[in-house]
Amino acid sequence: MVNCKPAALLVSCLVAVSSGADPLRAARPGAEHARTLAADSAVSMEEAVRMVEQRFHARVVKAQAQNDHGRTVYVLKLLDDSGRVWTVHVDAASGSLQ
Repeated sequence: MVNCKPAALLVSCLVAVSSGADPLRAARPGAEHARTLAADSAVSMEEAVRMVEQRFHARVVKAQAQNDHGRTVYVLKLLDDSGRVWTVHVDAASGSLQ
């Protein structure tokens, strides 16, 4: 018997990619919640990631949006070349670091 699941997954990913959707983003748990939190933000998650990576000369390895008393805050985990890992919070409304 042939297992069709990998083929079906490939087809659905190809359809999603050809339609402009990001199949990996859509499949991530909490992705829709993060988009909802960031919808009214002056600074997008992508802008916050670029800003922090340039400022700290490190790579963002995890990013998520959180609600902090009614404000959207991006929580970004960074990794530098020496292996150091730390977390930075960015206010989505102003772009300031917290």
